Amino acid sequence: MDGDYTRFIELLYKKTGIDLSKYKEKQMKRRLASLMMKRGCSSFVEYFNFIQNQKEYFNELIDRITINVSEFYRNYKRWEVLETKILPKLSTKKGKLNIWSAACSTGEEPYTIAMCLHEHIPLNQINIVATDIDENALATAKNGVYGESALKEVPNAIKMKNFDEKAGYYYVKDHFKKCITFEKHNLLKDPYKNNVDLIVCRNVLIYFTEDAKSYVYENFSRSLENSGVLFVGSTEQIFNPNQYQLHPIETFFYQKQS
Repeated sequence: MDGDYTRFIELLYKKTGIDLSKYKEKQMKRRLASLMMKRGCSSFVEYFNFIQNQKEYFNELIDRITINVSEFYRNYKRWEVLETKILPKLSTKKGKLNIWSAACSTGEEPYTIAMCLHEHIPLNQINIVATDIDENALATAKNGVYGESALKEVPNAIKMKNFDEKAGYYYVKDHFKKCITFEKHNLLKDPYKNNVDLIVCRNVLIYFTEDAKSYVYENFSRSLENSGVLFVGSTEQIFNPNQYQLHPIETFFYQKQS
């Protein structure tokens, strides 16, 4: 790791608590280099000094780091598995079902979880906490308004039932918002949730180093109740789940073993 990029990581961590040393260096440097050049800077430290007091450009950096790419029902077949095979078992639990949508980006994922669950149990029996490191993404999530592109995998029947459409924008119905709490959270720094029945964390850990992934999986395992389930992304298969007291029950679904 070169000295310029190392110093940039130190400065960013001091300002934001985001530790880029836990992200794959080659991928992240490539993502940030184009942004650095776009702003006319010749080094990462110069770029940091240029943007640190300019909110618009600093938010641009955070958005690039946090990779806010999300859609409703992304990889639709996986959500069918969640709805038809995983949720019916989880919904037999007495009391509220506790769900954590980790690294939720702009909110499409936790709203999708709520829509799937609503097919099985009343929303007042569901508690979803949705977290992300990016405050701007969380603001979009709380607003619950999306363009057509975010719904490209949503079947028309689900679209009509769960959204209000106005002037080409889709508004998540209010009863889904009431069962979701949005919070800022850093997976590599902040305390983890407890007594969780389902953790959904998809298409995020592919950007982390192997050590950082292991840290996250260990903490997810501790967060889960016995028999709780972890749902990961389609490029994030866990090759050594037993190390984390997890057992594969479907492709990309892992259950906590006591």
